[in-house]
Amino acid sequence: MNPQEKNKQKFTQSITFKALTVVVLTLALLIPKAMITGLIEERQERSEETIRKINEKWSNPQTICGPVLTLPYDTKITEYETVNGQVKQKTSLRKDEMNITPSSVNMDVELFPETKYYGIYKTTLYRSELNISGSFDNLDEFDKYEGRWKDAYITIGISDLKGLVSNAELTVNGKKYAVEADGNTNWFRGNTLKIPLKNFEKSPEKNEFSCKLTLNGSESINFIPVGRTTGINVSGKWAAPGFVGNFSPQSTIEGDRFSAKWHILHFNRNIPETWDNRTSMYFSETSFGVRLVETVDHYQQNMRSAKYALMFIALTFVVFFFVELLTKKKIHLVQYLLVGIALILFYSLLLSISEQIGFALAYLIASFATIGLITAYAYSIFRNVMQTGILTVILCLLYTFLFVILQLEDIALLIGSIGMFIILGIIMFVSGKINWNKEEQ
Repeated sequence: MNPQEKNKQKFTQSITFKALTVVVLTLALLIPKAMITGLIEERQERSEETIRKINEKWSNPQTICGPVLTLPYDTKITEYETVNGQVKQKTSLRKDEMNITPSSVNMDVELFPETKYYGIYKTTLYRSELNISGSFDNLDEFDKYEGRWKDAYITIGISDLKGLVSNAELTVNGKKYAVEADGNTNWFRGNTLKIPLKNFEKSPEKNEFSCKLTLNGSESINFIPVGRTTGINVSGKWAAPGFVGNFSPQSTIEGDRFSAKWHILHFNRNIPETWDNRTSMYFSETSFGVRLVETVDHYQQNMRSAKYALMFIALTFVVFFFVELLTKKKIHLVQYLLVGIALILFYSLLLSISEQIGFALAYLIASFATIGLITAYAYSIFRNVMQTGILTVILCLLYTFLFVILQLEDIALLIGSIGMFIILGIIMFVSGKINWNKEEQ
């Protein structure tokens, strides 16, 4: 054997070559880790699709807008045309409508959330009871349009009328009016309730209205503040509500109940007090409301746990590598590979079990199975109780550390960074006890 071949053989048997090979193996295991991540995303998309189907049958997220009073009126149109050199005047009437927002709107909303299951998937649905009240003040100023008050009507926008549970009535100035379903308007994207005010007699000062609705929905309930002053009170039995939109409420959460109050003035939002039917005015950007959210679902926790796969593989391989150096016990690369595959399969176990019984218990079962398998395999390699016990303790600490991070939200990054810094310090301390030059020789 020539010197070049001897040097090559010496390098392939060195610790440096072994360390580089373990690093390459660690990076190679990122391929099945990426496959696991893709599987989590696929299962999450399937869950979301199933939830959408459940919600569509019950009712989609609801948005309530209104009431808005509409006054039909006729506009005189004068046109001129030239016939045989003579200018003739032609007058016609164009049917127009004036939309009028309320002077005040108040809504008291009580939510009754419930969880529905479809196989292994679940979604949050709710039934809501709404008490709507308010007034239209100073309607006499619109008499200049010479409108047909007997044909006036009120519109309430509800994004999904499928969720309307019971027949509704609107009371105006003590008189009850029946509610009819209607289509889209030029100011609300969604379905609407139309209330014709037959033989309506307006009051010169204040025209008060009230209405009670029982409405089904899912995930969230939202409001558009069309009133000159708008007050919304929402309460319900839900421990972790999310408040969405452009306005923040005064909220309290006590136990598993919450309450939220909004008070919005006309200059807080960009909604005109009147507009005609020839002008499209959509106000969805001013909506706000309550979202019934799960703080962290098991798919999010699975995805977050998979992000730590590289750390687990690397640290476990480091432990095996140090044991190999300290005990002079040769560990084959195939054995490293099998341990790495066991670490990757932990995430597959965690995903499949958490879909059935929830994340916390699934994590306990998957981590116990993985640690038990690696411990048994490590003992078959080391044949030493102490060395195997040290590896088991390290794995238990790692999986406990990961579980704690997954339960945290606001300070998860901080705790994770501190933990990784401490782990790196321990590795540096232990590696300092090894005479690398001697081991290399």
